[in-house]
Amino acid sequence: MSSTGRKLGILISAGPSTPAFRHGVRFASAAVDSGCDVFLYCIDDAVAGVRDPELQALPARGVRFYACAYGAHQRGLPVDDSATFAGLTVVSDLVASTDRFVSFNA
Repeated sequence: MSSTGRKLGILISAGPSTPAFRHGVRFASAAVDSGCDVFLYCIDDAVAGVRDPELQALPARGVRFYACAYGAHQRGLPVDDSATFAGLTVVSDLVASTDRFVSFNA
């Protein structure tokens, strides 16, 4: 549990070349810095950015990082240990169990 007890869910669907993707990653960084428990899920075009160095640094700082396995398969991307690859049930659980849920879309 974080020092604040707040849980924040973040969904990013925008591709890694968009401002929305970068803003979502930096929002997650700021939230974890403020003491929130952060749960981040990349879906749709965002799965192409799973290996982004700034995004990859977040789990070491406490962010729980998930990515859509179906989206990775559809784009021919490997499902490996760069994220916890999961289905939409995880998104549903995050929406239900976090204090706030935000999304960053293209």
